Amino acid sequence: MNKNSIIEIVMPKMGESVTEGTIIKWNKKVGEQVKKDEILFEISTDKVDTEVPSPSAGTLVEILFEENQTVEVGTVVAKLAVEGAIAQGAAAVSSARGETNEHTEIKEESTPRKIEKKSDGKLKNKNKFYSPVVMNIANKENISLEELESIEGTGANGRVTKKDVLNYLGRRKAPQIKEQTIAASSKAMDYKPKSGVEKIPMDNIRKKIMEHMIQSRDTSVHVSEVMEVDMSKVQNLIETNKERLEKTENIKLTYMPFISYAVVRALKNFPLMNASIDGENIVMKNYVNLGIAVAVEPNGLIVPNIKNAENLSFIGLAKAIVDLSVRARTKKLSPDDVVDGTFSITNYGVFGALFGTPIINQPEVGILGVGAVRKIPVVIESNGVESIGIKPMMFLSLSHDHRLVDGMLGGKFLKFVKEQLENFNKDLL
Repeated sequence: MNKNSIIEIVMPKMGESVTEGTIIKWNKKVGEQVKKDEILFEISTDKVDTEVPSPSAGTLVEILFEENQTVEVGTVVAKLAVEGAIAQGAAAVSSARGETNEHTEIKEESTPRKIEKKSDGKLKNKNKFYSPVVMNIANKENISLEELESIEGTGANGRVTKKDVLNYLGRRKAPQIKEQTIAASSKAMDYKPKSGVEKIPMDNIRKKIMEHMIQSRDTSVHVSEVMEVDMSKVQNLIETNKERLEKTENIKLTYMPFISYAVVRALKNFPLMNASIDGENIVMKNYVNLGIAVAVEPNGLIVPNIKNAENLSFIGLAKAIVDLSVRARTKKLSPDDVVDGTFSITNYGVFGALFGTPIINQPEVGILGVGAVRKIPVVIESNGVESIGIKPMMFLSLSHDHRLVDGMLGGKFLKFVKEQLENFNKDLL
């Protein structure tokens, strides 16, 4: 077989901050035929799960990494046999353009570096191999050679990965008493095999959710506030405009665009709610990257965000929400879609819940929970006369980080969102 008839399939680069991915499923076996753009395998990064299509039609001749193995970006994970002419043509185009294909990018020189201690205390080359990413983290965090060698690697051939180093740093920085508490808790929850008990390993996305929630709990000082909102005007606008917008804009109008638009306006009026904390500094942001939590079957949750939401019209925001939801549920998100958020919204009302106290999505300082809209009897006051009427009411709950956002600011922010919804400008539609 001609050498040029083999295409190397590499772990794709899924975002600027992503350096490795875990193969969670191979959709093809060695020897099977593969069509162009047919899903070859699925990967999970520390940001998002996604599917990787085949760059060409051919036969899968070799799989170099099994499922659940973590692989660095650019590493060859499989080989695909195609007709020589096709491979030669593709190689010629890549060479002429100096480019790499999204899923078959040419591997850059990535020879692992040896590492040792320099006279200034930094790490440099010696006998054991570490990637440049690991070396940079070790130098930045002042990890000694002895510490680095003590870290158990989970990468290929036992190599230490970025995740291994970051996990080690998390353990090293945690107070000793916390480690003892976690160890005692884990021991207490260690089920022994017995009738009626089954241990099921967590999938990658559930493990990431667990880690992020624990990090948020241990980082932010969570405080929650709740307000009830009269959604009569918004409901009337939906009933009046839903058919027209579905025909002209292909939008199925729901409550979420109205809530999102009100939140974006509130964030511009109360910029501290859109900030984050870096040590003892406040990081102010002049843009709004609005996160919308999306439930992903069977039991996951992901928060992609709409970049520069403050620049979008109401219609543009509604379209962006639909686009994110569809791509999240079809595994078409990129890692860049789920990073750099500034504030998040989670809608548990879609499941019928009235309100809750959501956990902040780090490093943000606030998250808005949306409850179910339900028609209930309320007191209506008009010209000093009180009466009972039926109105569509909804609870909004705001969780905020009390290190930066106190109750007064949280209350003002929530009240602003409430007033925007109860007096929504119909001309925006």
